[in-house]
Amino acid sequence: MKVIVRNTGYFFREIKTIVKLDLLSNIFSIISLSFIFFLLSLIFSGGNIVEHMITAIEDEAQISVYYSDDIDVTIIGSQIKEISGIRDILYIDETEAKAEMTEIMGEESRIFELFDHNPFDPYIKVKIELDQVDTIVEEVSSISGVELVRDNKEILDKLKDISSLISLLGLLIVIAVSVATLIITSHIIRQGIYLNKEQINTLRLLGAPEYFIRLPFILEGLLMTILSGLMSNIMLFVVLKYIYSQTMSFLPFITLPKFNGIMTLIILITLGLSFALGLIGSLFGLKSTNK
Repeated sequence: MKVIVRNTGYFFREIKTIVKLDLLSNIFSIISLSFIFFLLSLIFSGGNIVEHMITAIEDEAQISVYYSDDIDVTIIGSQIKEISGIRDILYIDETEAKAEMTEIMGEESRIFELFDHNPFDPYIKVKIELDQVDTIVEEVSSISGVELVRDNKEILDKLKDISSLISLLGLLIVIAVSVATLIITSHIIRQGIYLNKEQINTLRLLGAPEYFIRLPFILEGLLMTILSGLMSNIMLFVVLKYIYSQTMSFLPFITLPKFNGIMTLIILITLGLSFALGLIGSLFGLKSTNK
């Protein structure tokens, strides 16, 4: 270990020499890996955002219960409260119902001015445990005086399907990224060894240990993949910043995870993966040129 520390300057000079001998190939490899890691980061962040949205919707899961005009709403409310999985209920009158829809529709709510009367009906807003939605809807629908029960289960099911698809796509991309990184890194290492074979033979004749000869190539592979990971994170930062700003402007009601939190997570994942793949690719490249 002391020998490695004392010769740190030598190792980095060797890395510089190795890179210069095939500079164009190294630059294109770093750019290619950067875009590969960027695609992986994009999938990871997209999956994280969708999962966060689903969790937020689950926490706010509710159904709307519409009832007959000739029924005492408090009687229906008391019966709903007795059903398992009910978290809370809130009575919404016609005015509140119109105010809610006006807020949702924004400028399009001007259409309500065409009506001579309030077109909205009162209803009961019921917060529920989402995993019991089917049973709750069935029991609430069976209560005397209940005319309609509306829930958002279909929307949530679609979001979950999207989340599952992103997870599958993410797994496939992780495999593709790993294979591509290993191939590119091992190729660069093999190319570097081939271009430096005379120097390697000279070091062996002088009695240099194998780890001393191989270490610059391993460090080259690591630096190349880590640099690619950092570049992909810069690209992701710019893209996510734009997505967040546009979402906040046009879809303010959508709940997104904290930007700093998701960026920190993606940076850790990307750098960890780039380090591991760089090390494995370098060792693989060295092993394939043992002779």
